[in-house]
Amino acid sequence: MLAHYKAMIKTAEKKVDYMLKIQVREKGRFFGGCLDAMGMVHAKSTIYYIVTASAVYVNRDSQYYHREEVFEAIHRALQYVKAVQHENGLFDFVNCNFFSAPDTAFCIKRMMPLLKYLDAKREGEREEFIYQNVYEIVKKGAFGILQGGFHTPNHRWAIASNLLDCGRFFGSRELSEGAFPYLNEGIDCNADGEFAEKSSGNYNRINNDAMITIGEVLGEEKYFDYARRNLEMMLTYIEPDGSIFTANSTRQDNGKVVYPGDYYTEYMDLGCRLNIPKFLDMANYIMALLEEKKLEAPDYLIHMMNHPEWIALEHEGIWRQEDFNRYYQESGIVRAHQGEVGYTLMTGKSGFLYFANSTMHLEMKIGGSFCEHRAFQAETMEKTEKGYRLEQTMHGWYYLPFKEKPSTSDWWKMDNQKRDKILGPDLHLLAEVTEAEQGLDVHIKVEGEGVVGAPFRVELGVRGAKTLWNDQLILEAKAGESLILKKGSAIFSNETDSLEVGPAFCEHQVAVGMFGSDARSPHAFTLYFTAYTGFDKTIHIRSGHRVRPTEVE
Repeated sequence: MLAHYKAMIKTAEKKVDYMLKIQVREKGRFFGGCLDAMGMVHAKSTIYYIVTASAVYVNRDSQYYHREEVFEAIHRALQYVKAVQHENGLFDFVNCNFFSAPDTAFCIKRMMPLLKYLDAKREGEREEFIYQNVYEIVKKGAFGILQGGFHTPNHRWAIASNLLDCGRFFGSRELSEGAFPYLNEGIDCNADGEFAEKSSGNYNRINNDAMITIGEVLGEEKYFDYARRNLEMMLTYIEPDGSIFTANSTRQDNGKVVYPGDYYTEYMDLGCRLNIPKFLDMANYIMALLEEKKLEAPDYLIHMMNHPEWIALEHEGIWRQEDFNRYYQESGIVRAHQGEVGYTLMTGKSGFLYFANSTMHLEMKIGGSFCEHRAFQAETMEKTEKGYRLEQTMHGWYYLPFKEKPSTSDWWKMDNQKRDKILGPDLHLLAEVTEAEQGLDVHIKVEGEGVVGAPFRVELGVRGAKTLWNDQLILEAKAGESLILKKGSAIFSNETDSLEVGPAFCEHQVAVGMFGSDARSPHAFTLYFTAYTGFDKTIHIRSGHRVRPTEVE
């Protein structure tokens, strides 16, 4: 993949250009440190720049090979990192974690490919200087993470994989054995390939990297299989526009627009290691997608340098999304693709339906207040002959007084869970989703015995549209704004695509702000259809190319 290698050199050089501008030059506490995207200076951001700058500095194909100013920047950065590394080897992640084993593990994970490269091939005093300093930082950090301590599931695998990798590199049995208490807990990857945090936009690939490292060090194929299963699953998480579906994540990537660039090395590694041609196809797709979106190539030059066989490989295939319909039952999610569109269904989420074409994304919610409930969150999802059936029963209840006088009159000290309750009424919500040509039909039914006149609404948040129009109106579809449509269908459009939704219904004007309901998205235009319970409606969603000029009349 010579073209990929050259693209990564350009990315690395751009990052070094930026490093030379933002590195702290003033003498003092932060001297030599590098700012992160939020303007903070800390070890992790500086280490990432050290690795990138060192990669171009020792690379004869880079314009920055053995450039004086680059070495000086690396020298300053190494001084800073050594100064802020605690005596016990750990680093702080100043946004939240101090004396942090997992964040130190992430730092070591970044440095190990550079250390391995320089261990095998280094020239001159300056490359030796970089090697010796990185060696000291990594070894000290490895014994630091041996002390342990973590917050989240993926932290375990970051720590364990680095202990094994460093144990092998430094010839330390103590480091290697420190990994096994973590591995003894078992890997949190289900049969579908889903890790516990469901973080398709970030932590899946962190876990995959760890699994590949663990499998390589231990020589156990089962760890490669965890990563392989996840990468297979991730092929079904690519939206029609090439972004990753992230709304199911339990972490900070939830709902963010993320492209799969950081998965490149994993598809390359397992594609070559396990002889999986479609993974190599995906590596080609990722690079083509990033070029199409005018995004930088992944910052993985040092990985390519450690794998000259990847650079020499010329694989012609490129991945293309095929039609599929997958119900990942343990995760409670359906991912499907048909023609030029894709959709997602989820249990336990107020955004229970997502629909996308190549330029627009639609999220559907059914909102309304019923006792402590604020929106439809499907409890069950069943595959039917024509599609999927999602259901929830909202249970009503009221507390009763204690039968005996409580020991306190302070409400917050009372054990209110021991009170008897009056149960009911109940409200039943149904959403039946069936595929149609280039779209979906969504049958919604909300009813409950005696529950009449509760104001509910269907919320349709659309990203990527420029104009909303029909026979009666045309307006700019600005993110953060909204409209209650009374009748007809709404057509969202931009320069290339359209998304038609309807027919509309409007029985009341209650849209947002009811007793803690979800706030309107600032990133989407929200269209509302409203009705009182009980109601029975069907909404059609269709993608097409009915494009209207974007100028608002």
